[in-house]
Amino acid sequence: GAVFVQKSQAGGSPIIRGFEASRVLLVVDGVRMNNAIYRAGHLQDAMTIDNNMLERAEVLFGPSSVVYGSDALGGVMSFYTKKPLLGTDEKNKFGVNAYTRYSSANTEKTSHVDFNLGFKKIGFLTSITYSDFGDIRTGEARNPNPSFGYRPYYAQRINGVDSMVKNSDPFVQKFTGYKQIDFMQKVLFQVNDKIETGVNFQYSTSSELPRYDRLTDMSGGKLKYAEWNYGPQNRMLASLYLNVKSEGRLFNNMRIVAAYQDIDQERITRRFGKTSRNTQTEDVQVISLNADLMKQVNEKNELRYGMEITSNDVGSVANNTDIVTNVVTPASTRYPDGGSKMSTFAGYLTHSWEISEKAILSEGFRFSQTSLDATFKDTTFFPFPFKSATQSHTALNGNIGIVLMPEDNVRFNILASTGFRAPNVDDLTKVFDSSPGKVIVPNPDLKPEYVYNIEAGFANTFSENRFKFEATYFYSFLNNAMVVKDFKLNGADSVMYNGVKSKVMAAQNADEAYIQGVSAAFTADINSGFSVKSSITYTKGSYKDNTNDTIIPMDHIAPLFGQTGIIHRYKKIKTEFFVRYNGEKKLQDYSPSGEDNLNYATPTGMPKWITFNIKTAIQFNKNIALNLGVENLFDTHYRVFASGVSAPGRNVYVTLRVKI
Repeated sequence: GAVFVQKSQAGGSPIIRGFEASRVLLVVDGVRMNNAIYRAGHLQDAMTIDNNMLERAEVLFGPSSVVYGSDALGGVMSFYTKKPLLGTDEKNKFGVNAYTRYSSANTEKTSHVDFNLGFKKIGFLTSITYSDFGDIRTGEARNPNPSFGYRPYYAQRINGVDSMVKNSDPFVQKFTGYKQIDFMQKVLFQVNDKIETGVNFQYSTSSELPRYDRLTDMSGGKLKYAEWNYGPQNRMLASLYLNVKSEGRLFNNMRIVAAYQDIDQERITRRFGKTSRNTQTEDVQVISLNADLMKQVNEKNELRYGMEITSNDVGSVANNTDIVTNVVTPASTRYPDGGSKMSTFAGYLTHSWEISEKAILSEGFRFSQTSLDATFKDTTFFPFPFKSATQSHTALNGNIGIVLMPEDNVRFNILASTGFRAPNVDDLTKVFDSSPGKVIVPNPDLKPEYVYNIEAGFANTFSENRFKFEATYFYSFLNNAMVVKDFKLNGADSVMYNGVKSKVMAAQNADEAYIQGVSAAFTADINSGFSVKSSITYTKGSYKDNTNDTIIPMDHIAPLFGQTGIIHRYKKIKTEFFVRYNGEKKLQDYSPSGEDNLNYATPTGMPKWITFNIKTAIQFNKNIALNLGVENLFDTHYRVFASGVSAPGRNVYVTLRVKI
């Protein structure tokens, strides 16, 4: 009810306060996942984090650029994975966790196991998860849109010829399945009671992952694509960290993290009836160093400060392969074929002052410098009027906030903050067909965007703290907002791209944009056995097109959404019944950029929907637990806003967990 998730068959792209993808920062174990090719469109990279190994996940709402730097405009999602457990003088710590899960809507089969081996000073934690997801079966209850979301045909190559094959069950979305393996290895070394160090290695890989929406595109009564796959997505993270506690003058706590990441991505496409398969491959290598320190100056004042250095190196290659003759020829790359580099350097300082028991003031600022250098070697495919794109920017941003607690059970908070996002390699240099008939081209004149945010919140607990209500209003003003608009390349407003005449578009700076909204939540502990929780969010956003003196809807603005649930606890059984709901996203509220996939909605937009769900957890003993539930009880057909695939229909799942 607070974070909207745009769905694909493989994962979710979080939207926070009207910002998505490269405007929402993802952090895992203190290392930023956002890299130089994080796009402004939907981004499912969070799927490469093994949720079975999460200790917790935190969401920071609103601009958080003071501590986190570029990209943290809508908020930050910070993921913390489990740590190895140490033993004692008397006994080593050995433990095994395992589970297996099945779900019916996509015939999911997932298995997981992790091992912990802890000695007095050193601990090891190893985990592996394997998932096999089949094709998603959508809901059959389709009123009032009886023809929306069917999969009547799919492409199959038969005797060397692309053929349209009739789907024997149009409720099954053919080619939404994939497989994934996640591996993690951690080592913790406790030097003494004040110094801890460790190694963190994570690796995630998948099978080829079909892009379902593009595989359903039709042209002239035929499918447009016989193949449109993301190649195996590989994410590797290796980091070394150091935690130090001290009573010295400079800090009480210090954390230093040095990390290396290697991310590989592929896009593999072939037009229906054609033999030329296009493969675009991107490799991103990221080196980063973070230092964060905290000093408790006195009982009422606390300082936090630190620095960050990152370096991104992007390689991009492409080729066409004739699947009959196996002849390979060059093709246009997604990013500059001469390579791209992006680096950042930043330092920050924040201060918190407990004025009294009823008031806390906090403030901070950050200085950041970013640079980008990209080289276009071969302009045969696109005659760009430039051979390189070079930028360097500095930014100074800050925040100030106050929390007021006039009574023990009442809290008010007011916050003003600024944030920024420097253009990355994807913003500045990409060539990509964002939607059929539209191609995005590079714009080396793109500038950073800045956000100025103010928000006010209220929270009240009552009836002996058994009931709690909280609400927040937020308003964000964007200057030089990056939006995708019509563009001209060498004076032309359209070009041929992959054999299709396409309108030229590019990321450009709009003079001003506005996003505002409100979120609210309510929780109630009725008694020891029953509780209720509910949350809801509404957001609205637009930008001004000064050229045509018009107001244009912003992309990534989710419709009204929320969730309400009733929880029952009885001895070792916990049951929750909950409803999820989305309001309608009308046609006139869609951005014309194509980022929100209107072409995969109905002619009037995305219909509102509601689902009813129930889940139960049974803890038989300290070693064995069972989770089971039914999602989308009434088998409703619906599609989440901005998604190109329909959501699962009725889904029955069961998970067996064993702990030793």
